[in-house]
This record gives sequence, C-alpha cells and structure tokens, in this order.
Amino acid sequence: MDAPASLSPSNHAMRTKAMNATFQRITPFFWFDDQAEEAANFYVSVFDNAKILGAARFSKESAQACGKAEGSVMTVSFQLDGQNFTALNGGPVFKFNEAVSLVVHCHSQEEVDHYWNKLTQGGDEKAQQCGWLKDRFGVSWQIVPTRLIELLSDPDPQKVRKVTSAMMQMKKLDIAGLQQAAA
Repeated sequence: MDAPASLSPSNHAMRTKAMNATFQRITPFFWFDDQAEEAANFYVSVFDNAKILGAARFSKESAQACGKAEGSVMTVSFQLDGQNFTALNGGPVFKFNEAVSLVVHCHSQEEVDHYWNKLTQGGDEKAQQCGWLKDRFGVSWQIVPTRLIELLSDPDPQKVRKVTSAMMQMKKLDIAGLQQAAA
C-alpha cells in the first residue's frame, strides 16, 4: 500500500522548506525585572526593520504567583532585523551578565557609530571595551565591523597581532584605526 500523499518524502520536504521560511526555532528570551516593554520599545527604535509583534498580560493567577499587577505586561515579542525576541517581566531574580551578548555586524563605520551611540545611551561606561557595551538594561552587545573579522582572519600572524593590539585599546571599534594597524 502506498503512503498517503501528505506523508510522501517530497511533500514532507516541501512542508519543511515552507515551515523553515516562516518558523524560527530558537528565540532569545530576556528576563527583565519590570522593564520588558520599555526595553523592547527601545530596541525597536534602534534597529531598522524592527517591530513589536505582541504582548501577553498577567492573568489574575499568574500575577499572584509572580507578585505582579493583574493586566500588566508579562511578555513582549519583538523583532529586530528579522530576528524574533521575547522579553519577560520576571522580577528581580536574575540579572544579565557578559556571559551572553548580542553581536551586531556592521558594514561601515557609519553603522558602527549608529548602533554604538544608540545602545550606549544610559549604559554602563565601564563595560565599554573592544566593541563590547552594556546597554541601560544591562544587556551586553558587541558592535563589530565585518572588516575586523576580515583583518583577524589574515594569514599573516604579525598583522593579526597588530590588529588585535589596536582593537584592545579601543572602546568603540574604529575601522580606519584597525586598517592602519594592519598596514
């Protein structure tokens, strides 16, 4: 007996391909004390091609369990440059740290400057080193020009050492300075 058409390998491959075009299997999930909505709105203002996708509110039961106000925002789903994220108002139990960071790849110094200037507003100045920053919510970001990756991938180890040394002296990465170090 033949398998139903819906179970055939070719139909499975087509469904999988269609699902992958619209389905994001892994979504970064951020735990905030009570700033999820503020953070999502801030991040959406920083990136082009960004939007708030929706919000879920605390029910009576979940509000009682979490010590939050009934009807207040529990989670906010948002999208930055095609990547989905979720922010949770989970209370003061957990804090962000540098063990996890978001990397923003930039094609130009103009892009580096834009993301750096926006994301550092109100952030921890002591956390700014080698293209890393911590925003005002405590989330760590790396603002990385694609040119840095190219320079660090050079087959000449002396050039790589010079670029690395220059990078280590920078807060915000400067493409011209990195290229000068490689010369």
